Amino acid sequence: MITNFIEKYAKLIVSKPEEIVVSKNMIDETFAEIIINANSADIGKLIGKNGNMINAIKTMANGCKAKDGVSYKIQVIAK
Repeated sequence: MITNFIEKYAKLIVSKPEEIVVSKNMIDETFAEIIINANSADIGKLIGKNGNMINAIKTMANGCKAKDGVSYKIQVIAK
């Protein structure tokens, strides 16, 4: 659920949406890591000025914690 949303949201922001790949790694039952792989030219767009864009994505992911009880760490990685 969360990975699909983040993938669709990220594709709306970047210049090369076909290169966005989002994966989720469960560390344990209460913690997961979401990795957004993007073109190096789009990293700045995903992070945003002063980190505003990535913080908005993190806030949304933290909202999902109330539903499924899983904390999320989000990383943006250049291909």
